[in-house]
Amino acid sequence: MTGAASATPARRLVLASASPARLGLLRQAGMDPEVIVSGVDEDALSAPTPTELALVLARAKAAAVAERPEAADALVVGCDSVLELDGRPLGKPADAEDAMNRWKSMRGRSGVLLTGHCVVDTTTGGEAFGTAATTVHFGEPTDAEIAAYVASGEPLHVAGAFTLDGRSAPFIDRIEGDHGNVIGLSLPLLRRLLAELGTPVTALWTL
Repeated sequence: MTGAASATPARRLVLASASPARLGLLRQAGMDPEVIVSGVDEDALSAPTPTELALVLARAKAAAVAERPEAADALVVGCDSVLELDGRPLGKPADAEDAMNRWKSMRGRSGVLLTGHCVVDTTTGGEAFGTAATTVHFGEPTDAEIAAYVASGEPLHVAGAFTLDGRSAPFIDRIEGDHGNVIGLSLPLLRRLLAELGTPVTALWTL
């Protein structure tokens, strides 16, 4: 492929996720993937460590979509994020009370946001995977601020009950590592995984 971008990419890209944040990151990077939601029951899967859990979930999502006829001749990207705090993996909170308790336990502390990534080439059957880690240093929001944030409903839909691209951004003092990884997808890691499968990221540019 030549030129900065093309209306017709060299390969189809499929995102195995309903996450608008992940879709947004890919579009900002010049790609326009098709979205096929995996339907994987995240609560049914487990692993010995938070890092392994993030990867198990990502591989399960990518594999579930890769098996579908509509994903033929495509590169399928599956991702899943968990926050490691005190050695435990924290995904999406179960309810508002869980989100409140999470934030009260996280404030003033640091955790590691882990995102498992898996790319499956449905043309060749090839698979490449890895996990990106970013340290997140939480601020100290007041009880009233936490209550207002939980009432917004946002933390119920994101791993760790927070996100950098939403209302909780003012409650995060700083991060160490990839900003996109905290939002849901590490573009540098994705580029490396695509390269392992023989596809340069530039071959997916359409926007």
